[in-house]
Parts: sequence; C-alpha cells; structure tokens
Amino acid sequence: MDPMQYSAESPDPTPRPLDHLVELAGEGGYGEAPALVLRSATLNHDELKLRVDGLAGWLAREIPQKGARVATWAAKGELTCLMPLAAARAGLVHVPINPLLKRAQVAHILADSGSDIVIGTKSRIASLEEGDIPAGCAMLEEQTALEAAEAAGLTLGPSQADPDELTAILYTSGSTGRPKGVMLSHANLWLGAVSVAHYLKMARDDVTLAVLPLSFDYGQNQLLSTWYAGGSIVPLDYLFPKDVAKACARHAITTLAAVPPLWVQLTEVEWPDAASNPLRRLTNSGGALTVDLVSDLQTTFPDADLYPMYGLTEAFRSTYLDPSLVKDHPTSMGKAIPFAEILVIDDSGEIAAAGEEGELVHCGPLVAQGYWQDPERTSERFKPAPRQSEYGGTSVWSGDRVKRESNGLLYFVGRRDAMIKSAGNRISPQEIEDAAIATDLVVEAVALGFPDERLGHAVHLIVRGTSNEEQQRELPRLLKQELPNFMQPHAIHWRESMPLNPNGKIDRTALHRELSQGIGA
Repeated sequence: MDPMQYSAESPDPTPRPLDHLVELAGEGGYGEAPALVLRSATLNHDELKLRVDGLAGWLAREIPQKGARVATWAAKGELTCLMPLAAARAGLVHVPINPLLKRAQVAHILADSGSDIVIGTKSRIASLEEGDIPAGCAMLEEQTALEAAEAAGLTLGPSQADPDELTAILYTSGSTGRPKGVMLSHANLWLGAVSVAHYLKMARDDVTLAVLPLSFDYGQNQLLSTWYAGGSIVPLDYLFPKDVAKACARHAITTLAAVPPLWVQLTEVEWPDAASNPLRRLTNSGGALTVDLVSDLQTTFPDADLYPMYGLTEAFRSTYLDPSLVKDHPTSMGKAIPFAEILVIDDSGEIAAAGEEGELVHCGPLVAQGYWQDPERTSERFKPAPRQSEYGGTSVWSGDRVKRESNGLLYFVGRRDAMIKSAGNRISPQEIEDAAIATDLVVEAVALGFPDERLGHAVHLIVRGTSNEEQQRELPRLLKQELPNFMQPHAIHWRESMPLNPNGKIDRTALHRELSQGIGA
C-alpha cells in the first residue's frame, strides 16, 4: 500500500521503525521535493535522509550503548527537527526539552531521564549551574554537535528496530509533583504520524508551519505526519502573532496548528490574501476552542478546514471533529482518530449511556508505554483496558470527564485533578507551590487556575508567609528566576491563614470558590 494514496478507507496499521520515515521519499519517488526549510538552507527529502543518516552515525559512535538517552534543549532548527529520527536510527532514546524551561526544570529532566548527553543552544547550556548536570552526562553546544556530525562523515542505514522499542521520552506535567516522562515507542510515533496525515488528508504539496514546541507530542507530530505525507516543514519560533502571518505568506503555508491562546491572537492581526489563501487546514492543541473562537477562525479563514482536536500526551491524539460538523457542533470533541478506541466508562465500570457522564478511556496502539521509572504513577493512569474494549491490552484512563451523545459525538465535561492548562501548557500546581515555599518567604502555598479569555486559564497563587511588605514584593522576582514564563502567577494573594477541610488539609475548593467571586471567574 502506498502510504501517500489516501482514501476513505482506514490507513495502513503496520508500524515501522520511526527512522524509516525518511526512506519513504525514495520509495515514493519524490526525493527532490522540499522537506525542511531552515533559515540558511532548504533540504529536499533526499538531503533530509542524508542529514539524518549522518547525525545518526555520529551519535552511534559517540554513544554506542543502545537505549541510552540523548537530550536536546534548543530552539527549532536543524538539530531539533532531525534528532527524533536520528536518535531512533542510532538506537537511542530522544528526550526533547521545552526551550522555555529554566535550569531547575531541566536539571530534573536530565537527572530523571539519566541522559548521557544534553545538546543545546549556547546560551541555554551556559545557564546550567554546578549540580544541574548529573554525573556522566556530557554537555555540547548545538552548533558544535552539527559540525562534528558533518565532519565525521559517518553513515548509518535504516534501523531494524522492533517497533515496540522505546525511542522517545516526553516530559509532561500532571496535577502533582515534577514533570514525568512519558515513554513512546517507534510504533506510537509512527502510527500517530500515519493517523494524523490520514484524517487531515495531507499530501505531498503540503507545507506545515511548525509553531508548536517540538517537545510537545503534537509538536513532534507536525514533523512526522508532514514527512509521512511527503510534505515540507517550516519551523518557526515566533515573537509576535504577526510573525506567524508573515511566515504563512512567505512560505505559502497550507497547514497550521496552534494552541487556543495563540489562535485568539492570530484572529486579531491582519491576514493578507497571500497569507490566508494557501491555508487548507487549521488544527488545535493544548485546550478546547470556544464557540466565539471557532466563529472568529471561520470568519478569518473562510476557505480553510478547521479540525478541533483533543489529546493527552499519554496516548497522543484521541479525537478530532470533522470540519463538516464544526458549524453545527462547535463545542464537540468529535470522534476517535484512526487507531484509537475511545470508551466512556461510568463510575460502575460500564459503558456510559448516551448523554451520561463518564471517564474517557483511550485504548489501542497509540497508548504510550507508561511513565519512565515511575511504576506507581504508571499504575494510576495506565490500567488494563475495560472488558468492553476491542483492542484490549493497556489503556489510558485520562481523568477527563466526558459524555457521548446519541449521534456519537463526544463532549468534554471537566477534569478530576487540579492540573492547570495555560497558554497551551500543562502546569503542575505543586511545582509552582514548591517553588514559592523554597523561597523561604512562604510557608503554605496553593496554585489554582481560573478561566482567562486569552490564556485559557490564568495561574493565581495563594500564599501564607512573611508579613513584611518588602519581602512580599520580592516573591515575584524570585519566582521568575526559578519558573518558566508560562508558570508565572497572574496574581499572588497573601493571606494570614488558609481555610482547612475536615481532614485538616488546605481546602482548595473553598479557596477556589472564594477567589472566583472576587475575580469574576
């Protein structure tokens, strides 16, 4: 089956080693077509294959131990775009680190993953302090690594990896504790690429503007699904929304994915015909689209298909809404994507009736392998599939409450845990709380998310501690040193005492109710 010939039928369910994505160009005869548009050069698919092969050969020489972890901490560019495939070809496990994170979070990821090397931009590597780098972990600047790989002149042909082998660890925040590493196999990433390319109807003449972070599951899929379809990627780290519109015009972009807060900003800037006319499809990640935003997107981009999506890193994407249904069902999550089985399980363990609330359970080959070296948290989220599942095996119990209407469409109801989603990022309240307490200005802290039109949710931090006003003013500065921008509190509320529940613990519900009245949430 030619993977580039799409139809209404199901896509090919046979996974291959992830690095074989760069072999498809030769099989399909489109090797001279553009594949990756960098600032200084454009690589066609044949050249992309050679660059991946050379980087993989150098990595295999430098890190000969199969399954060793290689971390990248850099802006979008040649290294971060090639590494998912190069590491897979070299038999290594890629650990992409969000470039927005700061040294404290990066130190945790490097130590937790046991990375043998971290390759990053010069400024980021320089920001790491003594004690941030685990023993045995090497540091290398991005440009040095690329030059070393080119100078080595090594080649490494297609891998023969088992598709079930681990090939990537993506770190994601939950409601408690530090970020945890989601383990992804070759099959997880390969079938994710096939699935998305299929239902988005992507083709060889498609050009994707990669604005999502490559440390996100859907951020990486921007690369993989586009290359699977034979298209071209334009990576972009933007400063302002207008930069996105300019890039769309410059490169005749056909595919654009963004988080809801960015989509809001993009509907507020001017879109000349050269920027909007080539667009064929718009997709979302990192939060649901509101009814007003759907309307604004359809007004701003009347000729582009809008694909609302829902997903979780533990199982990649789960659902999408067909563009033909968006106008009449703008708040729906849609139906399962190819290779995903989505069940709604009620509190008694049965399939919820139409219109009744239950937990979204994702079954099938897109389910990740669990959390890296964390069997306790793995057992909480990754459980045997419900007996009603056709796939069986392991499933992801999302913690999200949804309902399925009689027409088969799914609707989001709410979350069970306290995780905050802001500007498309999953934020652990405990991580913010721990950072506040670590300043020694605070003895108790609670981080809560409240609805915000532009961010999705804004972080509010409630603290009890020093009564010295000068020291209180110092807290935001200290938090900016330790936490990335997207974790910074929108407001800090100082209190002399915290409400307690009957168990003697801080009553988060009472705090949420109290603040909701004060901020109009």
